Amino acid sequence: MEKTINIEERKPIWIVLSEFYLDTELQESDFRHIALKIIESPYTLEEVKKINKYEVFPVLQPNLLSVAGEWAGFDEEWLVKSITDSLEKRNTLKKLGIEGSYLTFKWMCKDYWHQLEKVYHQIKPL
Repeated sequence: MEKTINIEERKPIWIVLSEFYLDTELQESDFRHIALKIIESPYTLEEVKKINKYEVFPVLQPNLLSVAGEWAGFDEEWLVKSITDSLEKRNTLKKLGIEGSYLTFKWMCKDYWHQLEKVYHQIKPL
């Protein structure tokens, strides 16, 4: 990994963002839950978007392409290990692959991000 990541701080964000990659339709209550987790975290919304792009997306995006994707929720231990393993194996070529893959597939969660931002800004204290 390039820089040391505080896994205990990141873990709640990884887990809550994993909901974007389930084979389910998120509801208003889901977006409120995700927004509250972000607000409780030490990260800004912009930082969370980067965490999604570079940490969660590379591991979970394939689930959205699967015919029988996960819908009940990802095992937390598996998720944390998969993300940390992915980060440890990261090199320049893999980073380029992530960039290309994200440009290709970000549309799959685009509506979710719009809904999340709306809810986030409604409930975030000034």
